[in-house]
Amino acid sequence: MITIPHKATQFLVFMVKLLIVTAAFYFIYKQLTENPKLQWSQFQQLVSEKTSLFGVLFVLAFSFANRFLEIVKWQNLVTSLHPITLGEASKQVLGALTAGIFTPNGLGEYAGKALYFEKQNTKQIVFLNLVCNGVQMILTILFGIIGLFILGYWTWALGLIAATVGFLGLSLVTKTITIKGYSIEKLLHKINEIPRSIHQKNNFLGLCRYLIFSHQTYFLFLAFNIHVPYPIMMATITTVYLLSSILPSFQFLDFAVKGSIAVFFFDKLGVNELVVVFITTLMWFLNVVVPVVIGSYFVLNFKPKWK
Repeated sequence: MITIPHKATQFLVFMVKLLIVTAAFYFIYKQLTENPKLQWSQFQQLVSEKTSLFGVLFVLAFSFANRFLEIVKWQNLVTSLHPITLGEASKQVLGALTAGIFTPNGLGEYAGKALYFEKQNTKQIVFLNLVCNGVQMILTILFGIIGLFILGYWTWALGLIAATVGFLGLSLVTKTITIKGYSIEKLLHKINEIPRSIHQKNNFLGLCRYLIFSHQTYFLFLAFNIHVPYPIMMATITTVYLLSSILPSFQFLDFAVKGSIAVFFFDKLGVNELVVVFITTLMWFLNVVVPVVIGSYFVLNFKPKWK
């Protein structure tokens, strides 16, 4: 068996961390400089006309609350394995977000969080991350379907309900079928192993987080003098989040996907495309780019638990 010298291992780990951070910043830079829809001169004019110190602090407070709730959610779930501090949870969430920015649908987050724990806990950490993201996805589907009904897209809403019911039905029928040692029955059993109090807190925090980032978008539209009745505006926002979440994408392309869908739906409300693109880009910048920048520090100072 070949043994790699300790110094060589340290250098290899450092290079991997540096590669992750460099790649994250490169992808962000490419999107901000080469996307033809990002007309910075017009954006600058919009910002100079509409922003105020109170408005900036108000929007930043939503972004802080959004990520803070995600950190508390993760800390809460990990207590089913062993307690961790809020600071440790912050490192894991923000570091994993940086690692997952250039992977499909943020899959790198699963590996990123697992590396903070002992190797024998890998499966459990991946499972807990699945539960963490699963609650958020369920809420996105639920509110998105309600939004489709409000907007009058009944066929789409009923189609999604049928697809969801069909998936659940198929899961029940095939729950005992095992693929590489995994089955729906085992998954449900593992979910039930988590204490109910942790599930309840996870569901509540997930709901609060959804309401925060969806209303952050709502208040940004208000700040740019887009006055659409509240139910219609929120229905449009939840529909955009639903459709963008079910499309395969990368975190660094998130604003482009949401922006394209948002332009389609908000155009029907008579909202200027420039405003829509700017708000979706700003949401991405505040809720993804800024946390990734902070997470880069944790990635560079990361010490893997795996031997």
